[in-house]
Amino acid sequence: MKIISRLICLLMFAGICHQNIDAQENQSYFLHTIEKGQSLYSIASMYGVSQADIIKLNPGSDVKIYVGHTLRIPRPDTNDQRATYHTIAAGETLYRLTVKYGVSAKDICDANPGLSAENFRIGQVIRIPMSDMAQEDAATSEEEKTQTSQLGAPVQPRCRDMHKVKRKETIYSISRLYGISEEALIAANPELEGKNKIKRGTFLCIPYETAYSNDEKPGESSVAPTNSELFYENAPKAEHYTTIKAAIILPFFNVAQSESARMTEYYEGFLMAVDSLKRTGVSFDLYAYNSGGEQASINSILEKKELKDMDIIFGPLYQSHIEPLANFAQKNGIRLVIPFTSKDNTVFQNPYVYQINTPQSYLYSEVYDHFVRQFANANVIFIEATQGHKEKESFIKGLKDVLRSHGMTASTLKETAVLESFKSVLDPNKTNIFIPTSGSNLTLIKVLPQLTLLVRELPEMDVHLFGYPEWQTYTKDHLEAFFELDTYFYSSFYTNNLLPTAIKFTNDYRKWYNKEMDDRYPKFGMLGFDTGYFFLKGLSAYGSNFERDIHKMNPISIQTGFKFQRANNWGGFINRKVFFVHFTKNFELIKLDFD
Repeated sequence: MKIISRLICLLMFAGICHQNIDAQENQSYFLHTIEKGQSLYSIASMYGVSQADIIKLNPGSDVKIYVGHTLRIPRPDTNDQRATYHTIAAGETLYRLTVKYGVSAKDICDANPGLSAENFRIGQVIRIPMSDMAQEDAATSEEEKTQTSQLGAPVQPRCRDMHKVKRKETIYSISRLYGISEEALIAANPELEGKNKIKRGTFLCIPYETAYSNDEKPGESSVAPTNSELFYENAPKAEHYTTIKAAIILPFFNVAQSESARMTEYYEGFLMAVDSLKRTGVSFDLYAYNSGGEQASINSILEKKELKDMDIIFGPLYQSHIEPLANFAQKNGIRLVIPFTSKDNTVFQNPYVYQINTPQSYLYSEVYDHFVRQFANANVIFIEATQGHKEKESFIKGLKDVLRSHGMTASTLKETAVLESFKSVLDPNKTNIFIPTSGSNLTLIKVLPQLTLLVRELPEMDVHLFGYPEWQTYTKDHLEAFFELDTYFYSSFYTNNLLPTAIKFTNDYRKWYNKEMDDRYPKFGMLGFDTGYFFLKGLSAYGSNFERDIHKMNPISIQTGFKFQRANNWGGFINRKVFFVHFTKNFELIKLDFD
C-alpha cells in the first residue's frame, strides 16, 4: 500500500509540474508600453490578439489604460508562426537579437521599417521574423527584465526562458539560438552533462547569464557591429522615380448617384493636383478603376497586369475592399492611401498603408493635448445635452480624465438650465470654456441663446464656446453667435472660403468642370487635390526615400492637414493632424495649426 501511495503521489506531482509548464507556455507574453492615442482596440489590432485576451492578463485595462504604463500582451495563438514580437531590454542591441533569434539584421530591418538606430531603445516592441529552425515551434516566452514599477519588482527567476526541445536540436544549436555558451546551458541543466542527444519534448532552462561579451558569437570577431552600422548597411537603396505610376480605385458608377458624385468630385480634384505638378515637370502614368458597389469583388482589378507596377494606389471607399487591396499592396510593395474611413485596422499591421482619416483614439489624444496647452488652467463647463449626446460620450469622458490629471476645474450644467445657473459656474479669474456634450445642430439651437445672453450681461468675463468638426456644416446658421461667443472647434480638415488658396481652387474647379462642389464637409474635390498633391509631390521629390523624409513635407493644403506617424515599428502611417478653428470677437476667422 505504501508503495502504491508513493507512486500515486509521484504521478500527481509529475502531473502538477506538467500543468505548470503547459500553463507557462499558454500564458506566454511580452510587454507593451502604452503610447499616446493608443486604445485597447488599436493595441489588440497591432498584435493580432483579442481585447479579451489582453484584459485577462491585465485586469482593469478594459476600464482605463494610461500612457506610459505597461501591458502584458499574449502571444498570438495562431498557425502563422512566421514572426514573433520582442520587447527590447536593457543592454540589447540589434546584433544581439540576430544571435538570439538566428535571423539576419536585414530580416529584422525589413520586418520593422519604422525601426532605426535612433529609436532602438528599451521598451520598444519589434517584430522578429522567425528563422527556419524557430518556425517549427515559435518561442513560448519572453524576458521580463523590462518589467516596470507598476507591476512590482519580483525576484528575478533563474531562467529567462523555458525551451521545448524540437527534433534534431542539439546543445550547440540551442545555445546558439539564445546567444549563450554550451557550458552555460549545461550548468543551468545539469542533466545534460555527458549527453550527445536530447530527447524531443524535453524542457530546458535558458539562463540569463551569457558566455559571450560584446555580443560575440563563437568563431567571430570580438568586436560586434553597432546599431548605427547595421542599420546603415541594411537601409534600402534610394531610387528616384522618373515617371510616377499612380492608380485610383473608387466606386465611380453602379452605385448610388450621391456616392458616385462624391467619388467623381474626389477624382476631379485629384486631376487638378496632377495638372499642377505636371506644370513643374513631373511625369505621371495615371490609372483609374471602378470598384463597383460594396458587395462587388475587386479581384478582377487586382488581376490586371499593370497594377503590380504602381508606385502608389488611392482608395478604396468600402470597408469590404480594404483588406484585399491592402494585402495586394503589401505583397507588391505599393503604397496604399486610404482617404475616407477611420475605422479600418490594417494600418496597424501593414507598413504600406497611409490612413488619412485619423482613428478616433488618436484624434482625441491630439485634441486633448492641444486643449490643455491652449486653455491652461481654464474653468471648463460641460453642457449636458438631452439628445444626441452618445456620439460624444467617449470624447467627453477622455477630456474629463485629462482635465482631472492636469488639476483643471470642471463642472456640468443641463442644457435646460436657466441663465442664473450659467452665471453661477463662472470663475472671474479664469478662462471659462463651455462644451456641449453633443455636436448636433439641435443642441446648438438650444444653448446658443442662453450663452449669448450670458456674455452680453457679463462682458468682463472671459468666455468661450468649444465644439466639434460638424459645426462647419452649421456655421452659416450661427456665424454671428460663434463670433460673439469667441468660439473654437477642432477638426482634422477645414478651409476658410475667404482665403486666397480656397478662392483660387474653387474658381479653378468651376472653370474646369463647369459646376460647383458639393456643399458638404469635407469637400471631396479639395480632399482629392490635397491628398494627390501631397503624395505625388513627395514621391517626385524623395522617390523611394519618401517614408524616411515624410516629415520634411510641408505643402500648403487647401482643406486637409497632414502629420503622419507610424502606428508602430512594423505598421503603416496614421495622419495625426488637428486644427482648432477660432471665431474671434473681432470677427476674425483663424485656423490654429499645431505642430
